[in-house]
Amino acid sequence: MSQPTIQITPRDASLDVARSIVLAGFGAGPVQLSAEQRQPDGSVWRSEATLTADADGRIDLGRQAPTAGDWREADAMALVWSMRRVQPATDPARSDGVEPVTTTVQARGADGATAQAEFVQRYVVDGVSRRDVNVDGIVGSVFTAAGAGPHPVIVVMNGSGGGIPLQRAAQWAAHGYTAFALGYFKAPGLPDHISGTPLEYFERALQWVRAELAPRNGFVAITGQSRGGELSLLLATRFPALIDAVIAYVPSIVVHGTLRAGRPGEAPDSPVWTWQGKPLPNVWQNNPDVDWSAFNQVPADGQPVRQAPAFLTALRNADAVAAARIPVEQVKGPVLLISGTDDGFWPSSLYSDQIVDALRASGHRWPYRHVKGEGAGHAIGLPNAPTTQIAKPHPVAGVVLTGGGTAQANAQANRQSWQAALDFLAEASA
Repeated sequence: MSQPTIQITPRDASLDVARSIVLAGFGAGPVQLSAEQRQPDGSVWRSEATLTADADGRIDLGRQAPTAGDWREADAMALVWSMRRVQPATDPARSDGVEPVTTTVQARGADGATAQAEFVQRYVVDGVSRRDVNVDGIVGSVFTAAGAGPHPVIVVMNGSGGGIPLQRAAQWAAHGYTAFALGYFKAPGLPDHISGTPLEYFERALQWVRAELAPRNGFVAITGQSRGGELSLLLATRFPALIDAVIAYVPSIVVHGTLRAGRPGEAPDSPVWTWQGKPLPNVWQNNPDVDWSAFNQVPADGQPVRQAPAFLTALRNADAVAAARIPVEQVKGPVLLISGTDDGFWPSSLYSDQIVDALRASGHRWPYRHVKGEGAGHAIGLPNAPTTQIAKPHPVAGVVLTGGGTAQANAQANRQSWQAALDFLAEASA
């Protein structure tokens, strides 16, 4: 019998590249497989499964489902997305770090024969450069694609956790874009909370992008997730001459209050966005139909909070919705919306359907599409990363919230939405 092997192709590539994983040379019968990786924040993740080698001693993870273990699908990358966190982060501040991630895969046959292999997932691929920015109070990091350029530009923003979205920006740069990861709170030199954030900050940032990053054919797209999705649509309606396309992940069609990202002691219906010193109306303020019960719940059984039902109550009042509604028909470019049908944070699929209805009714003359992750939750992002942490503390408030969905549904939504986003932006920037 030949020495067992684990063949991983490609062994070293961008994070978003799916791998082929094939075991060979094992005795026919059960094989115990495990995989482990350390994330940039120091957390350690692990998955395990039992598969059955055929008469030739071969197992192809892309074609064969385990008989037991952390995943039950024929999917080589399930080895990653099904990983459970077995050691917490040692440096939580690096949760969006862009260091390469190495996964070690081990297998043991029924006769004790073993094999081991590794593969590397890179956020920053060869040729991509990074420079941090703090100019005129504008804070972020620019990732520039390989090649002489000029490149089309995409501005990338986080949601109510704040910070600077390095990983997603780096992955856009891997696909030929200049990606500006823009911070707007909880970043060096910026406020610690989302409260009273002036839209003038983003106007200056967008003007800086156009002046300093030399976008190819003047093309600048914007993308954000959750509050960043709300913000992306809001900015594209307020500054249509500065934004050519929008990719809004789990967005909203209405402006919300500070919710869980405001200053300590601040009411959750307090203003988030301001313009010329005046707060923009949000759907929670002076809304007699709001029921905060789901938002404020403290489950006695220690379960995470599912706050989405509270957001549905805010939509009952037509006047409050009209005052807070983002006028998406004013966007001057193509729009991609990405949502999860089991979103536990807020009803992103409903919001996205309403955005599509508004664009259709207005005769929007650019392409628009809603990619709906069936059974997925709020945490839709990059593919080929662990998706098992459905519930986790809010980065500002510390309240443990469930984003909804399942590990498998979220992994599928990550994969489908990322490909849809790549296709969308390639067409929009052509």
